[in-house]
Amino acid sequence: MLTVFFDHRGVVHSEFLPTGQTVNKEYYFSVMRRLREAICKKRSKLWADNSWFLHHDNAPTHTALILREFFAKNSTNIVPQPRLI
Repeated sequence: MLTVFFDHRGVVHSEFLPTGQTVNKEYYFSVMRRLREAICKKRSKLWADNSWFLHHDNAPTHTALILREFFAKNSTNIVPQPRLI
């Protein structure tokens, strides 16, 4: 599986899920750490003024406590997923 993070200028970070790996909270946490590094390097202006946003769905992996604490600690701007009606 390929995971891609992008903005209007193009791809910021992408990576393949290793064979046999499950997307669990620990794996997603490591992806988020690498994403933050990529934003810092590739979108330094957005990084400097913390004007970047992350949008992901409400999957349990994305909303796990370890991720919520990480996002809060690092002042990550999360765009909420709209509820399905």
